[in-house]
Amino acid sequence: MKFLDQAKIFVRSGSGGAGAVSFRREKFVEFGGPDGGDGGKGGDVIAECVDGLNTLIDYRYQQHFKAGTGVHGSGRNRTGAGGADIVLRVPVGTQILDGEAEADEAEVLFDLTAVGQRVTIARGGNGGFGNAHFKGPTNQAPRYANPGQEGTELWLWLRLKLIADAGLIGLPNAGKSTFLAATSAAKPKIADYPFTTLAPQLGVVAVDGREFVLADLPGLIEGAHAGVGLGDRFLGHAERTSVLLHLIDGTQDDVQAAYRTIRREVRAYGHGLETKPEVIGLNKCDALSEEEIADKRAALARSARRKRSDIMVLAGATRQGTEAVLRRLREFLDDGRAAAAAEAVPADAWRP
Repeated sequence: MKFLDQAKIFVRSGSGGAGAVSFRREKFVEFGGPDGGDGGKGGDVIAECVDGLNTLIDYRYQQHFKAGTGVHGSGRNRTGAGGADIVLRVPVGTQILDGEAEADEAEVLFDLTAVGQRVTIARGGNGGFGNAHFKGPTNQAPRYANPGQEGTELWLWLRLKLIADAGLIGLPNAGKSTFLAATSAAKPKIADYPFTTLAPQLGVVAVDGREFVLADLPGLIEGAHAGVGLGDRFLGHAERTSVLLHLIDGTQDDVQAAYRTIRREVRAYGHGLETKPEVIGLNKCDALSEEEIADKRAALARSARRKRSDIMVLAGATRQGTEAVLRRLREFLDDGRAAAAAEAVPADAWRP
């Protein structure tokens, strides 16, 4: 299945049915009076968050969605049937934005983050009143009815931000896909050339009997925030993560430059990513000597302004040190959840 994380669509809710102008005509009933029924309500456009989807590819092949029109009212006080609703099925993490602006500047209208969540994007028009609705002491035989209310038309952006606990960032060929394949059942493409990963990949990793979701993001290069390479749009999938794992290829000459390049791009992207907790992993250390590992850990510690012991050493291909890295990520996740629980107000903390 192809990955698509952004699509523009047109939606239109259904118009309401018109009310009827009708009079009761029956044998032996001289003045039957008005009996025109109301029109039916137009259908709504609804977005529903469902399980089992992780792409917006369906909205590349169909961009126009229209709900059903309400049926007109008729005689004998019969109300028209309501128009059929149309439900847009979207994956968890989908944002719905105003389509009148560019995607990067559009206002977020809805944010769907849980399976089963439903929001009404555009409500259908109300049905018109039939002439029976207008009868009264001073107007016992009205000969007019209301037309149905028009539906609402909208252009919308759908933008997917995958929901994961931790995110993998780094330069191309830093070993991110190899790490994901070594620690989960995911099968990302792995090759010895840059930009092997063209779309985010998710994997469920386990350590000490506990699981969490890890997202492998396509590699960044210098100038990604300005659109160089694959750009930095895929960093949007890291916005919902609680911690970042920054992998650095230990076999390259200047690990400090590699670290600084990614941090510059993360800061340029913004959206709070630069303040997220970060675990630094010196990868591919199975190809380095102990002396080289010590020198490069010290260089990274200076760039990141951390203790040398904070730089994790691993080799994704041989799974050396991967379990320790997962434990460190798990610690950050536990700390974040504990802090969120402490800030939450208990249900019985106060009573009205």
